[in-house]
This record gives sequence, structure tokens and C-alpha cells, in this order.
Amino acid sequence: MKWFYIDTSITDGDRRQGPYSIDEIRDFVNEGKIKDETLVWHSGETNWKAWKDFPEASEPPEPTEEELLKQTIETLLQGRMQRKRFAGFFVRANAFIIDNLILSVVGAIFLYIMSLAGMLDLNAVSEIVNQYIDNPGSTDLVSKALDLPGMSTFFTIWSIVQAIYFIVFHAVWGATPGKKLLRIHVEMANGEKLSWAFSIFRFVASIVTQATLIFYGLGYLIVLIDPQKRALHDYLAKTRVVHNAIEQKEKKEV
Repeated sequence: MKWFYIDTSITDGDRRQGPYSIDEIRDFVNEGKIKDETLVWHSGETNWKAWKDFPEASEPPEPTEEELLKQTIETLLQGRMQRKRFAGFFVRANAFIIDNLILSVVGAIFLYIMSLAGMLDLNAVSEIVNQYIDNPGSTDLVSKALDLPGMSTFFTIWSIVQAIYFIVFHAVWGATPGKKLLRIHVEMANGEKLSWAFSIFRFVASIVTQATLIFYGLGYLIVLIDPQKRALHDYLAKTRVVHNAIEQKEKKEV
């Protein structure tokens, strides 16, 4: 079916434009060339009439190939997200404990090296640790530890090591060793891998979550009630922690 319309912007000559397909007419409508009052005619009509009076004006346009592809991808991603098993509080806590055990070993190595270099006194550090074990509620142990020679340097190195550990593992592999052992990983809300920028941002956000420990650890406890098992830093960084098993099963089926 061939369509024509009257172009009122033409002041001299034939203002009739066409022939066009209905898809082209709809494109002109979207572009604003054809308005509701624009006169339109197609073969089979006896007279010209306003575009708004045609049934085609109220029919939704058929989606383009690009729109169909986008809808298909969104449907697949949504279905995949619904099939994901989000990692709960306890499996995440266990992964965190494993990671901190690894970091503790690394920290002990740094302490030993600094002791050999004469930068700090291991006996004094051991005494502070024993005092903490005997009285974990003591408020002055942190200040005592920082007052020890070399400890401020150690804590600086320790903070840098932790940052590198979590940022690099999440950016490169999507999981720390603790998470890998428990077969879980971190990904973006849309299922994509973490970029370096988001890995850094997530680590910074995790410091905010740690600060909520003074409020009974609410930043972590929300994992227990959130449908997608997100902690506070997951909300801030728009990330999710999920199990690996479903992804691996899908790969085998392919």
C-alpha cells in the first residue's frame, strides 16, 4: 500500500509527498514531519484526511530489528538473573574469614621482616596481642599499639596490602581466594564483570559498611533480609555476590 501526505512547509509547487510505506510514514510522525492534523492519503481511500483519523495512527509500530534484539537480550538477562543463586550471609562471612586468615599470614610475614630489620619489637607486639586476648573490650589497646615503634608504618603497609588484595582479585577474577574456595563471585547488577573502577569503588564502599559495626553491623546484616542478599557496599556499588554453580551448568549445556 502506497501512502502520501501533504507537506504544508512547501509554499510553491506540488506539496504532495510520496509514495511511502507505512513504516516510512510512522518515521515521519516520529520526526515531527507528519502531525495529527496533516492530510494523508493511501490507495483505497477516496479522500484525504487527517493522520489522526487513520487506524494506523493509533496502532503501535512494529519493533525494528534493533529493538527486537534489545528486547531479546533484556529478556535473557532477566531470566538469567532470576535463575541466579545469590550468596547468603553465612557463605559470605566464611569467605571473609578465609580472606582475613590469608591476610593475617601476610601480615605476620611483614611483622617478621620488619622485626628482622629492627623497625619494631616483636615481643612488644606479642604483649599487646596477649592483652587483647585477655581483655578484648579494652579501649586503650589500639593507642598502645600505635605508640609502639614501627607500628604506624606496619598499619599503613597493612592497609595498602588489604586494598590491593580485594581490588585486584575482584577486578581480575571477580572473586578473592576465599570466595573462590566457596564457589561464589562478585558481579555487577546486570551480570557483567567488575571493572577496575567499580572494584575500587566497592572496596571504598566496604569501608563504609565496616563503619556500621558500631551500629551492630547493620551494613552486613541487611544481607539476611535483602532478596538479592546485598550488603550495604553492594547497594552503593550496584554489585551482587552469586554462586558459580548455575553459570558452570549453563556452560556445560552449551
